[in-house]
Amino acid sequence: MFEKKYALLKLNDTLEFVEMPATHMYQLGALNQRLHKELSKLTATEVPALPTFIAEFDQLEIVHPDYAVQHGLEYINRLEQKFASIEEKEYPLISLLTEIRALQAQLEQWYEEEADFA
Repeated sequence: MFEKKYALLKLNDTLEFVEMPATHMYQLGALNQRLHKELSKLTATEVPALPTFIAEFDQLEIVHPDYAVQHGLEYINRLEQKFASIEEKEYPLISLLTEIRALQAQLEQWYEEEADFA
């Protein structure tokens, strides 16, 4: 019932592995694409770097000690904090934040249900 998938994200030479509910992995990929599309439209001087969604996996075993799996909600929380801190004057940043926060709320509910079930 509570299946998980794993996303591989890449920023420059840095790899990130993010654990997500299988039911929400598509949303993470779509959000990542949308944010990349809109980043170039931002006029703020301090725009956060955003990793690229490279791949998703049903199972993942990390064997290298320099890498770890990030909890999906923690990743989305950090993403929301980065975008909330942008001081944008021209572009309607609220639409991007709304999308991030919608996924954030869904993940909070999913993880609460998973904890209650366990």
